[in-house]
Amino acid sequence: MEPSLAARALSAATEITTAALSGDDPGAVLGSVVRRAAELAGADLGLVMVRAEDGTVAVEAAHPATTEGLLGLVLPAASAAGQVARGGGPVVSADFTTDPRTSPYVPPELRDYGPFAAAPFGSGGRVLGALTVYRERGAAAFPEPTVEVLAAFAAQAGVVLALAEGANARQRVSLYQERERIARELHDVIVQRLYAAGMRLDRVRRRMRKRFAQADAARLGEAVDQLDETIGEIRATVRALRSPEPARESRPAAATDLAESARGEVRIAGELLGFPPTLELSGELADIPAERADHVRAALREALSNVVRHSGASETRVTLRRDVEGIKLRVRDNGCGVPRDVARRGLRHLAERADAAGGKFFVNSSPSLGTLVAFDLPLDG
Repeated sequence: MEPSLAARALSAATEITTAALSGDDPGAVLGSVVRRAAELAGADLGLVMVRAEDGTVAVEAAHPATTEGLLGLVLPAASAAGQVARGGGPVVSADFTTDPRTSPYVPPELRDYGPFAAAPFGSGGRVLGALTVYRERGAAAFPEPTVEVLAAFAAQAGVVLALAEGANARQRVSLYQERERIARELHDVIVQRLYAAGMRLDRVRRRMRKRFAQADAARLGEAVDQLDETIGEIRATVRALRSPEPARESRPAAATDLAESARGEVRIAGELLGFPPTLELSGELADIPAERADHVRAALREALSNVVRHSGASETRVTLRRDVEGIKLRVRDNGCGVPRDVARRGLRHLAERADAAGGKFFVNSSPSLGTLVAFDLPLDG
């Protein structure tokens, strides 16, 4: 092998390895692969063909840029490129339009070329397809040393891309895990603390209204509203963190221990009420999809918030059950019911949540019987 050709091959392989393992766009890396392959072989055309499950191969990258119209061209499994992509050895022809091994499968788009060489793109169990090069008809055939360099370069480039894809996948998994951890801490820790602070401020505002100047009471009310807005913003951030990216990625939603979440909500409500609500749990609640758990948790939080703010109750009972139909939440109190002059925006939001998630929501409230809030949600929505 010529020293200059070996040096150029090493330089090309280093470039591809650096680009692939640096996380560059796979399309751009394939473009670099086919460009450097054409340069190494002294070819007029270079193509990277990727194998499909049925054995056919499709052009994924082309060089020069003027031949990008070939992208998407499909060759049959019986073609030379298809055979090479299944793990066969390199194929070389002085004129693939007349060679009986290749001529039956030459598409019209490639009939202006003659000398041809194809090498497996990857090696062993990591063959991704075929790297093919062409010269115009009448040009000299590809010499054996050039084909050897092309085959070595194609094998290395394919393996590097496969390894890079695996590394990027692991990085994506790590990123999703970190995002899920942040989302969980935001939702389960920060939101609960803000919620508790807002509830305490609201109780102070209502209990001490007569002792506050009107302006001070208004400012305290604004602080409570700002806390509510902050909680809403954090919840939106949590939803964004838990959303897969990019859109083509799909991954199962993280499971949530809804029993532990319920205990936290009830504990906060107990601190504000001055007595601990009764909590009854039944069924498997440790593996609820995060989105479903968020709906149920929001319903529980809103129901307990109404008990704290408006009911004057001395007893509150929370039941949370999972059965074959899904999750069933009930919050009962023996208070005075939800006053008519109280804004029911939160309850309307819960009704909208239930409807959007394919569930059911209802409230039964009266001054004599207290209030029952029910929120039912299927788990297969």
